[in-house]
Amino acid sequence: MNEQRNRMELLKSAPVSKALMDLGLPIMVGMLINALYNLVDAYFVGGLGERQMGAISIVFPLGQVVVGLGLMLGNGAASYLSRLLGQGEKEMANRVAATSLYGSILLGAMVMIPVMILLEPLLRALGATDTIMPYALVYARIYVVSCLFNVFNVTMNSLTASEGSTKTAMCALLFGALLNTVLDPVLIYGLKLGVAGAAIATAFSQLVSTLVYLIYMVRGNSTYTFQIRNVSPTGKMMGEVLKIGIPTLVFQVLTSISIALVNRMAGTYGDAVIAAMGAVTRVVSMGTLVVFGFLKGLQPVAGFSYGAGNFRRLRKVIQVSILWSTLFCAAAGLGMALFSGPVISKFAGGSVEMMAVGTRALTANGLSFLLFGFYTVYSSLFLALGRGRAGFLLGACRQGICFIPAILVLPAVWGLEGVMYAQPVADVVSALIAVGMAVRLHKELAKKENFREKEEQDGKAQQKPGGLGEKRTV
Repeated sequence: MNEQRNRMELLKSAPVSKALMDLGLPIMVGMLINALYNLVDAYFVGGLGERQMGAISIVFPLGQVVVGLGLMLGNGAASYLSRLLGQGEKEMANRVAATSLYGSILLGAMVMIPVMILLEPLLRALGATDTIMPYALVYARIYVVSCLFNVFNVTMNSLTASEGSTKTAMCALLFGALLNTVLDPVLIYGLKLGVAGAAIATAFSQLVSTLVYLIYMVRGNSTYTFQIRNVSPTGKMMGEVLKIGIPTLVFQVLTSISIALVNRMAGTYGDAVIAAMGAVTRVVSMGTLVVFGFLKGLQPVAGFSYGAGNFRRLRKVIQVSILWSTLFCAAAGLGMALFSGPVISKFAGGSVEMMAVGTRALTANGLSFLLFGFYTVYSSLFLALGRGRAGFLLGACRQGICFIPAILVLPAVWGLEGVMYAQPVADVVSALIAVGMAVRLHKELAKKENFREKEEQDGKAQQKPGGLGEKRTV
């Protein structure tokens, strides 16, 4: 009970810097660890050869679509839950949490079955070449099934973040990541399982994270009660969840489509280019996941403050989030650009072509990453405030609205450079769009804040002797 009370204090009244760090840092660390074990997979598989490295790059977006179902209900519910907690609606919050969790598991299972049946044509559509396909099939048959654990994990990650219990999410990711790091070399090389070993290591890692969340639920540490009897979807509930959840799912699908398009365009130039772009994607994803993790702290505080009408606190949350995320992106982006050669060499396995392409692509992506923090603060903020349409539009820019035209057009006029620089071009355009939408949002929030302050002043005036709320005596 004390732990739950402390979490509510973080959302409601703790200093903004403390709230963001206490809520965002554990998930940020957890996601960084999660990104690191993705890199560990790539590092060990890269030692097997370009085709094996290309295989895991091809399969990666397929799993992300399945996981997107968990993000759809998890992120959608998280935004709604933070606002419900801000309004004191505890019973409704329990119903939303239970409905979202069990619904995501059901949806994940329903989608996983046709994916497994249509696996080979799907991999072909994602860019698998004849030489990569055998390894991709071996890896995908294990990896896709394990995504059901990940659906549960990402849903719980969002639900625990909405109540401020971010340390649980960090522990779940940490235990899974450590196990994956240990199992990868043992299974891939020790037992000579190759890419199948990498997939098995990932599956066991996800299972361990699931067990951490189950222990958390069973012990009753959560603000919510995840009882099946609380599963009670209504039109209003699902409308609130899905207006944020569907844009989140679309973001995930667009990310998968963008990776698939990169793989297909890169495939024109050979397996080494597919492998190189896959390595770049995984390195950049380290930075993106850190920012996403930190902004998991922004979302519950922003949603709670907005729901409670505390616009002054909301404004402070936005300012601090922009400052910290931009500082991180500047440091990380410059690091990627300056040390692109040594970084890519860890995945190249001696391939000269993979080194040449990967180094140039990582340099360009690192420089454009400087804009990622500002852009992501606002794409996350719109969703936290329940602005599904605006959040959808902005969130879809970087990997969809701006990126898809870039990856389809630039290679046709710029060749291989078009493949390498499509994402940086999309990053710049997306940041410019974010600036325009941010200006409009702040004008709207300023009006709401002024209205709120006027109401408070009128209320105080009515309570004074001789005010409107008290009879005057003669």
